[in-house]
Amino acid sequence: MKDDQDKTVRIAWWVLAVAVFSLTTAIRIRLLGIPLERDEGEYAYAGQLLLQGIPPYKLAYSMKFPGTYVAYAITMFLFGQTITGIHLGLLLVNSATSAVIFFVGKRLLNSTVGIVAAASYALLSLSPSVLGLAAHATHFVVLPVLGGAFLLLKQQNRLGVGRLFLSGLVMGLGLLMKQPALFFILFGAIYLFLADVRAGLVLQKTILRNLVFAGGAVTPLVITLLALCYAGVFARFWFWTIHYAHEYGTLVSISDARQILIHGVRDAIGPNWPLWILAGVGLLTCFLNRSSGRSAGFLLGLFISSILALSLGFYFRPHYFILLLPAVALFAGVAINNISSVLRRQITAVRFFPFLLLVSCAAVLVFAQRELFFRLSPVEASHTIYAGNPFPETIRVAEYVRDHTDPSDTIAVGGSEPQIYFYSHRHSATGYIYTYPLMEAQRYARQMQSEMIHEIESAAPKYLISVNIDISWLRSPRSENLIFEWAQRYIADNHVAVGFVNIIAPDRVEYYFDDIPQQVPELGEFILIYQRKP
Repeated sequence: MKDDQDKTVRIAWWVLAVAVFSLTTAIRIRLLGIPLERDEGEYAYAGQLLLQGIPPYKLAYSMKFPGTYVAYAITMFLFGQTITGIHLGLLLVNSATSAVIFFVGKRLLNSTVGIVAAASYALLSLSPSVLGLAAHATHFVVLPVLGGAFLLLKQQNRLGVGRLFLSGLVMGLGLLMKQPALFFILFGAIYLFLADVRAGLVLQKTILRNLVFAGGAVTPLVITLLALCYAGVFARFWFWTIHYAHEYGTLVSISDARQILIHGVRDAIGPNWPLWILAGVGLLTCFLNRSSGRSAGFLLGLFISSILALSLGFYFRPHYFILLLPAVALFAGVAINNISSVLRRQITAVRFFPFLLLVSCAAVLVFAQRELFFRLSPVEASHTIYAGNPFPETIRVAEYVRDHTDPSDTIAVGGSEPQIYFYSHRHSATGYIYTYPLMEAQRYARQMQSEMIHEIESAAPKYLISVNIDISWLRSPRSENLIFEWAQRYIADNHVAVGFVNIIAPDRVEYYFDDIPQQVPELGEFILIYQRKP
């Protein structure tokens, strides 16, 4: 009789897993066409350049490591250089991450923990509270670092050298996606070292095994550095990923970090609070249960490294919290496991309580986001998630530019909308595809403005798109004004306005191409398209 009860409960968990993954997949497929936001635009444009044989940092400057560019290039090679193709790649990466989380949870404790953790991650990573529908670099970090961590989950004295090297290698791929992945590599090294010590290995052998792991972790980075040297862009890479990245990482003061953290955590949790509370229960009770207690070291190490990774620079942006979601999901699985352990001797109806608890948590967060998940169109979803950003509107702008230029023509965008380059399939006249660094109170700002001016004047772009939207610049009283003073003179002398996009409200956007009115009844934030004079 007890075996029949256990089988019934197990079947119920697998049915729930299928239902959750079917639902989250269906939602992602319905919203595959959501317009790219600016980070996606950067990755898509850089990936597009890679497919054309143009190395990173040559026509697009960024402080990020180039791994996500390669991931986008592979995605677009397989599924096409479209919005749908990019988001289809995200769907596959997200599904693979959920699968890895299942295997991690199963190896740590049991298959129920794996199912709960995987289902929780699928739901949490879908939420707009962490910008989960956008193919951010954090999605591409989580998959390899979890894969590397999974390879470490074995009796350590039986873990072969090849597996150690492979674990480090896979985690090293995560580092190429984004620098904060370094904290996960450190977690892997510390976990391996402590596990070897507990297993009774001599210190010399323990250190050698850690060196093998470290050797695997640095291999992708070494290969990348050699490739960048060969491509002749190493100096540019070093400036942006080291010198400027240091400036960027120190802009937020510690005194401001606390308030930013509070807002960041509140926004990231959002309507998903039931699963976060469940994860909190798992965190607080992981030492109270014998089975989960044995896995507490791994779980806490992953949790701490995730917090350190998302805290780098103290910005706490919504998509940074994707780095924390695997740990949150695994702790949710631990909570369900510990509750199930307490109820395992009860009748079947009582033993279904953990199952019903998770179903209730999932139902609450899906219901809270039902408008976005099931009703809004991709364009409406973009306006809802990214209020005030012109992401849908830049598609029409890029189409106009593409239709009026040759592939050999260059264009320039005044503002931080790199997706225009991707949509238009035209090269940028300047490597400054973001103007945020130019507006920051950092020591390279004026130098960057001067360089952007020089590059645009040298390239003489056929079209110049001026984005007169505050959020695309983030100008502050401390910003240098050189670029604006120059732009007024340069545009007046060399270009004529041929396009005007008047964004009054998300549902009130006026497009004027080739026939711009002298005035409009109501002026909102706007985008101007300038063509170079003959």
